[in-house]
Amino acid sequence: MSRPASQAGAPDELRRRLGVPDAVVIGLGAMVGAGIFAALAPAARAAGSGLLLALAVAAVVAYCNATSSARLAVRYPASGGAYVYGRERLGAFWGYLAGWGFVVGKTASCAAMALTVGSYLWPDQAHALAVAAVVALTAVNYAGVQKSAWLTRAVVAVVLAVLAAVVVVSLTSDGTDTARLAIASDAGPWGVLQAAGLLFFAFAGYARIATLGEEVRDPARTVPRAVPVALGITLVVYALVAVSVLLVLGPQRLADSTMPLADAVRAAGAPWLAPVVRVGAAVAALGSLLALILGVSRTTLAMARDRHLPHVLAAVHPRYGVPHRAELVVGAVVAVLAATADVRGAIGFSSFGVLAYYAVANASAWTLTPAEGRPPRLVPAVGLAGCLALAFALPLSSVVTGAAVLALGAAAYGARRAAGVFVSGPR
Repeated sequence: MSRPASQAGAPDELRRRLGVPDAVVIGLGAMVGAGIFAALAPAARAAGSGLLLALAVAAVVAYCNATSSARLAVRYPASGGAYVYGRERLGAFWGYLAGWGFVVGKTASCAAMALTVGSYLWPDQAHALAVAAVVALTAVNYAGVQKSAWLTRAVVAVVLAVLAAVVVVSLTSDGTDTARLAIASDAGPWGVLQAAGLLFFAFAGYARIATLGEEVRDPARTVPRAVPVALGITLVVYALVAVSVLLVLGPQRLADSTMPLADAVRAAGAPWLAPVVRVGAAVAALGSLLALILGVSRTTLAMARDRHLPHVLAAVHPRYGVPHRAELVVGAVVAVLAATADVRGAIGFSSFGVLAYYAVANASAWTLTPAEGRPPRLVPAVGLAGCLALAFALPLSSVVTGAAVLALGAAAYGARRAAGVFVSGPR
């Protein structure tokens, strides 16, 4: 049973302000972010010379997930993404599990992105700068989603300019060698799958477009257009950057690098560009953090409406039209994590949670009828199988931790349902 349409101006409804360009920019801000600066090296360690193949696998799974999510977002244009889709198509538990995995995994990712900002800009004061970044971006989100979209547009412009400079300098260098692109025997299938799972971390930002389904104008037109455009641009950018860095460094040097893009421009004979790349990485992390806080707060809002989280978090600000209490709580939790822990190793854990989230989205899309805009059956089938394969190919510590967190969430759901604490279905 679908949630009934809310009345215009209802106090707990978000305002529809975003068009296609805004939605594309928010998706780009989440995807063309710190992932490309941080995920290439661990992916190269896992896949070796099969890095580009891993990128292709991650892109195929991301495309299927994006297509399923876009079709579902048209049918259910409300905040929450796969939490809403799973609840409406598969049942309350599956929606809850998707939302739980997303909120927990992405909250850790928020702290990781904040620490990335601090580490690149002021390593000696990384934690303090990380907290300052969280506070500042939470304030931007609190002031309204349109202001977030404008800031994201600026961040995307800076990051794309930096990445373009890396590509041009690398491709025009005398140190390039096309032999470094060859796939050697070290690219085993398991390593390629593990690398694809790690690279998926950098693609997962298109979820922000779906979680903003309640804030876009004409969702039936905006979401299906914005998702593939944002994903397509991101894939082209990532492919160009990966090829350029491989041509200069090769898979082994890339795997050993802590700042691969900065090392690539140094190897290409442009050391003057390395500080610019570091600033670009910090700006990219800011863009990712902005979009992550945006997405987590919207899923928190949706879960709070159904009392899977404290119902007080379901409030929407009467002036700014944002889930202000959810944003403040998310910001506070992320700030505490950024101040007290180093969670930059959470990429694998975050990928596991987000892959579980998209597995629910694909299973939900499978249940759509042709009249409801179901995608070709192959899309959700490949998406679901791909999510499961990539999730369990991740490093063992990520799999164990991620599975334990999902199990903890499931146990909490069962206990709270038995106690009658929350409603078990749509309002």
